[in-house]
Amino acid sequence: MTDSRPHLFGLLAGLFLAAGLVLSAMLGTSAWVKIKNSQFITVKGSVQKNIEADLAVWSGGFQVEGETLLDAQHKIQANRELVGKFLREAGVTGFTFAPIGIEELKATQKTDDGWVRQRTAGYRLNQGVSVESADVDRLDKLDATSLVEQGVIFTVAAPQFIYSKAGDTKIEMLAEATRDARARAEQIATQGGRGIARLHDADQGIFQITPQHSVATSWEGENDTTARQKTITAVVTATFLLK
Repeated sequence: MTDSRPHLFGLLAGLFLAAGLVLSAMLGTSAWVKIKNSQFITVKGSVQKNIEADLAVWSGGFQVEGETLLDAQHKIQANRELVGKFLREAGVTGFTFAPIGIEELKATQKTDDGWVRQRTAGYRLNQGVSVESADVDRLDKLDATSLVEQGVIFTVAAPQFIYSKAGDTKIEMLAEATRDARARAEQIATQGGRGIARLHDADQGIFQITPQHSVATSWEGENDTTARQKTITAVVTATFLLK
């Protein structure tokens, strides 16, 4: 009895190995038959392109306070002239000022008879300025520190970097992604002894415009405006008729 156990284990191991080989062969044959018997094949094609923003949007804002509305208006007028001078000296043209925003400042006051009421303590005025330009380098390097040194309470928003030719580029990339899909389909079809006859239909995927080396994606599509160097990704799901 003891001497027969190694022989039994060896027999069982051989049976399991044989069963595994048969199953593997069946799966491979099944995949081949699926391609062999199908009339269509559906694959995804994709393409990426590195681009650089060709349009920049720069914006900032400044504010003043005054005891009277007239005093505050004089101050913001002086600030606006300093901001305009700063931009012109930096070689920036075509900038626009937004309408002035007015905020009434309130203070609490206690009357002689014990009542508490609010009174107008002054006014706060704010105004924004923005410029859109194809001179991306100039706007990217714009430094408003000198305005702060002149007493202007100036805040700058992060510049926006835009690729204005995205529409045309997307059309070109759709064609490239479709060619990539066809190449993938031909590789798969060849394994089943078939060939690609023609494109049956194709669905455009969501375009992703992301900073270079970023892996961010979304169902709505990314449209980055934070980076000058970007990557556009296009995906096409294509169905081809087999021959």
